[in-house]
Parts: sequence; structure tokens; C-alpha cells
Amino acid sequence: MSTDNKEYKKSLRREKFEKKTIKSMIEIYCKYHHQNPVCEECNELLEYAYKRIEKCPLMPDKPTCKNCHIHCYDKKHKERIKTVMRFSGPKMFTHHPILSLIYLKNKFSEKKYNPKGG
Repeated sequence: MSTDNKEYKKSLRREKFEKKTIKSMIEIYCKYHHQNPVCEECNELLEYAYKRIEKCPLMPDKPTCKNCHIHCYDKKHKERIKTVMRFSGPKMFTHHPILSLIYLKNKFSEKKYNPKGG
């Protein structure tokens, strides 16, 4: 298997993980706040998040959003997603323990961004 093919598969796995994680977080938030699986407002946020994930230039080595040096969300969506993440993050371990463990593994093994390139 070529190196390019391995990187492509790694990127697809990471993108799938990121999408599954954000979907789970939005579902948790919406369930508690809007009593829906995913209401129209939350679905719009989910679709926006999917587009940002698909366009991420840092895949497959994307850091966690909190530690990312590229702020890809517009101001309106950034505030909404931060609210969702703050609410849902602590609940993820009970709702989705495997995703939580993978997230923690990624968080503690991610490379730190150095703007000077060194």
C-alpha cells in the first residue's frame, strides 16, 4: 500500500471520527435543550460543522478545536459550537465512552503548533 493511500485512509478515519463526535455532542445538547433528537437550528449547526471538517487543511493530524491555530468557524457559529461543546463535553463520557477515550488519546498525543515552524 502506498504512503499516499495510507495518509488518505488515515485522513478519512479522522474525518469520520470528527463528524461522529460533533454529531454526538450536538445531539446531547439538543436533547437537553430542545427536547429533539436534532432540531432544525441544531441541524444547521451540524451541517456547518461538517463542512468545516471536510475543508480542514490539517487533516489527519488536526488538533482539538480548542488547541487549533486555524479558527475556521464564523463568529455566530463559533459561539454556538462553543456553547454546545461546553455543555456536551462533560457528558460525552457517559453517553459515548469510546469516542471520549479516542478524543483523549488524540488530545494528549497531538503535536503542538509552533508558529515559527520549529
